Amino acid sequence: MASNDLNIMFVFMIYLLFMISIGALYYRRTENLSDYILGGRKLNSWVTALSSQASDMSGWLLLGLPGYAYLSGMESIWIAIGLGVGTYLNWKFVAKKLRQYTQIAGDAITIPVYFENRFRDKSHALRIISAFLILIFFLIYTSSGLVASGKLFNTVFEIPYQQALLMGALVIVTYTFLGGFMAVCWTDFFQGLLMIVAIVAVPFAAIKGIGDYSTTLELIKSIDPQLIDPWTTIGGGSIPLIVLVSNLAWGFGYFGMPHVLVRFMAIESADKIKQARTIAMVWVTISLIFSVLIGIVGRAYLHPEFLGEAGSETVFMVLVHQMFPPLIAGIFLAAILAAIMSTADSQLLVAASAFTEDIYKIIFKKKASEAELVWLSRFAVIAISLIAYLIARNPENSVMGLVSYAWAGFGAAFGPIILFSLFWKKTTKNAALGGMVAGGLMVIIWKQLSGGIFDLYEIIPGFLLSCIVIYTISRMDKEGPSEEIQKEFDQVQQLD
Repeated sequence: MASNDLNIMFVFMIYLLFMISIGALYYRRTENLSDYILGGRKLNSWVTALSSQASDMSGWLLLGLPGYAYLSGMESIWIAIGLGVGTYLNWKFVAKKLRQYTQIAGDAITIPVYFENRFRDKSHALRIISAFLILIFFLIYTSSGLVASGKLFNTVFEIPYQQALLMGALVIVTYTFLGGFMAVCWTDFFQGLLMIVAIVAVPFAAIKGIGDYSTTLELIKSIDPQLIDPWTTIGGGSIPLIVLVSNLAWGFGYFGMPHVLVRFMAIESADKIKQARTIAMVWVTISLIFSVLIGIVGRAYLHPEFLGEAGSETVFMVLVHQMFPPLIAGIFLAAILAAIMSTADSQLLVAASAFTEDIYKIIFKKKASEAELVWLSRFAVIAISLIAYLIARNPENSVMGLVSYAWAGFGAAFGPIILFSLFWKKTTKNAALGGMVAGGLMVIIWKQLSGGIFDLYEIIPGFLLSCIVIYTISRMDKEGPSEEIQKEFDQVQQLD
């Protein structure tokens, strides 16, 4: 390994040891399942905001989206706009109400428990099915993070992909296993800060390396004028309506993301939501804009070299490696690892809680002790990581492709029922169950089809079908929600 690579590896090791030390610190402070899964609802505004956005964006922010922008230019801005609007609406309308409702509805510590308590589902069907959906889609989502870690170590250190994949998985599992929710949130907080510094610095450095803004712009135009036109595709022609709508529809996903929603549930007080929303929106707006900029400016900086479709997701790594001295490069490349880890750890924790709290405790051992559940959650982290690792072993996997599939699954299965449960008193248990299953299945089926209307992003038909099913079944249910459920709903509305 070259001396430059050794310097970068040294920075990586320092960074990883810092992350693991946070996990070890909170290992000593975890006393029960609520501490491990939800941190005892003790998050402040800053940690809530940055951990929710860092866990949301993942390695996709520094690999997937820049890679898409590298190939498609400003067409990618529509994904950024959709995500920005979705982020704001989620914080504005869902965050505070969900924090209040989950506490009033039996102090629910997971999304499946919230569904069960909200609709008084004594059959546990809502809780168990939603937990299984979380496990299915998080296996796909977590595998995207592991793929990103494999590409990182493979590109930077030329470590064989399979070994690089194993290294990334071991680090993520270690501190998630040890510290649980609070370790995940505090590491995500620091990782969120590191990510935004790197994502802003890299395109500015690339522009300076080319010359100045006007020189960069002229170079981009000479490569392909469509790179800077959000209304056209590369090669000419207007952007198809189906592509525009699909890109904007990414915003629907936020309403159903368990690893984001759980941050809303964990904030210390609903009164802190407003400040957290402001912090989150500043972070996400800057991050999305500069993520797109990295891809487009990177195309110019590396010209005439073209990374191709297979290598497009490495554009951030290639830029950092070429532009910065080893110490700075190591810090900025650690930002990719931060982005990967900040999402994968959150996903592992939510998936582990779904298995422990919503499957094991309900089906296998209702009277399990708190200590038993904490340790079972820790070992569930290992088991889920192993399966995600097996999915990620194929180096041809695309980070963007895996994320978009899981994102659609959660958005369609959980997004509509979260919104209906918070804002429509007449929503029934059967409607919630039907909408959840219909949305999730539609995404899975639509994903297998292609051509014509089936090129539409699968979150759209899934989300719409789920809404229709929820509304229709609720209207058909003559009895409707019980008086107890309706009084609790009114109680939550009065808190605003």
